[in-house]
Amino acid sequence: MAKGSIYRRKDGRYEARLSLGSFSGKRHQISFYGKTMDEAGNKLKNYYHQLLMEETGDGRPQIKVSELCSEWLVAMQNHLKISTMANYRMKIEKHILPAFGSDLCSKVTSAAVQAFINKKIESGLSGRYVSDIIVLIKTVFRYARAQGYAADPLGNIIMPKCKTPDVRILTPDQQNTLKTYIFSKQTLTHAGIAFALFMGLRIGEVCGLKWSDIDFEKRTLTVRRTVQRVSTGSGKTRTKLVVMPPKSESSHREIPLPGRIYDALLALRSEKVSINDDYFIVSGTMRPTEPRAMQYRFAAILKNAELPSCTFHSLRHAMATAALAAGFDVKTLSEILGHSKIEITLARYVHSSIDRKRECMRLIS
Repeated sequence: MAKGSIYRRKDGRYEARLSLGSFSGKRHQISFYGKTMDEAGNKLKNYYHQLLMEETGDGRPQIKVSELCSEWLVAMQNHLKISTMANYRMKIEKHILPAFGSDLCSKVTSAAVQAFINKKIESGLSGRYVSDIIVLIKTVFRYARAQGYAADPLGNIIMPKCKTPDVRILTPDQQNTLKTYIFSKQTLTHAGIAFALFMGLRIGEVCGLKWSDIDFEKRTLTVRRTVQRVSTGSGKTRTKLVVMPPKSESSHREIPLPGRIYDALLALRSEKVSINDDYFIVSGTMRPTEPRAMQYRFAAILKNAELPSCTFHSLRHAMATAALAAGFDVKTLSEILGHSKIEITLARYVHSSIDRKRECMRLIS
């Protein structure tokens, strides 16, 4: 698959560079320049039209799926987050290209895509993951249709059934045990776990918190960034740790600090005399903690506290369920969690225990 990228040069111009692969032991590439990113990208697109395509009998340009994906990734580079681009690139290279990369776009059929879906499900991939791949294929082919490369071959596709995965969360008693453990010794890592358990923060948001995000006068915490390891798609270093804006506009939010966490942060701040506002809270330095490292630390804490294994993200589920049981209205909880719709909160993050079900049934008996 030819790989394209656009970046700004030191002289202020934009360069759209396309890697054509290796021939005779040498790597070949071609570059196009422009005063703006769009100008450079359009020159690259014209290259595809003039060099990589031939006209078919019906006047539609011939282009392979691999070439289409390369062009689409370049076109989307200025419109999507780094993490989203990395996710799309991975799905394209790992799933779409092995199945369709050498095919002409105009030759891809609904039957072929349906067979692809069945094969992926049979290989053990979840229906939700396969659906995400198909949605990506549909998006790329909408672009192909707009460019005149091919008609939409996915009109009659039957999408796989998506089962909501079971999330194991700690029981209320186990949560209390965890709370006792993390507050018995105040550390930066324990503070990070408290942010998820009491305030529902995602692991990337926890790792991205700085001391400047804590307003001790207003007693609030503001989520301004997230930390994630993403694929670079090329080079010796296949991944890199990036600090970027929150997941969505609604994820950028201000949350009141619970009294217990406020007191713990105040104590930590007074103990760590070398701390400044630019330090990340969990790492205690200018460099953020890796989310994967935070997950490892959490697993070790569960083991030390003699608690069952669960994911860090399950703390967010536990917080949402406990909040509703405590009397939170759904709208407030949704905003605290950073959701754009209350339906997301109810569908994904609220888990009713058998005891809660018994209690509700007693109300009508």
